[in-house]
Amino acid sequence: SKYSFLGGLRSSAQMISYELSLGLAVIGTLMMAGTLSLRGIVDAQRGFWHIGGISIGLPHWYIFAQPVGFLIYFTSAIAETNRVPFDLPEGETELVGGYHTEYSSMKFAMFFMSEYANMVTVSCLATLLFFGGWHGPTFGPAALRILLPVFWFMFKVFCFLFFYIWMRGTLPRFRYDQLMA
Repeated sequence: SKYSFLGGLRSSAQMISYELSLGLAVIGTLMMAGTLSLRGIVDAQRGFWHIGGISIGLPHWYIFAQPVGFLIYFTSAIAETNRVPFDLPEGETELVGGYHTEYSSMKFAMFFMSEYANMVTVSCLATLLFFGGWHGPTFGPAALRILLPVFWFMFKVFCFLFFYIWMRGTLPRFRYDQLMA
């Protein structure tokens, strides 16, 4: 089908275009942490920023040190996951669903679930790289202190997923030439 062919071409061009900027946005975080280990990157973000030995009250998250890197990462991640406004490979209005026109039933469901799994993965990675991972305020009894890191991680990932869904409802789709530019 010509619609599937055009959707596949758009998808491959979009993936190649935004993969480099996604990788380069992560390199700054890796250099600040001095490690490739995700646990090491999260542990490097523990505590608060200090200026001249005085705490200024901001968490030591890398988004405060590299806001441009985070914006590049998040924009590229949205383009990589084919979400609005970068959902041109699917393009319901001009491509009748893009490469999804060749699939139905369980195969379509697998594509659909993989897109959402990709959104969760990108959100988890953004939380680990830029927002301190599972670190957050801990208080209370020992059982609560064990569960709070899980809560903070899930809360941060949920905020990213909420932003994805919010963008889908508010932003229009780009034209293909605008995307590639």
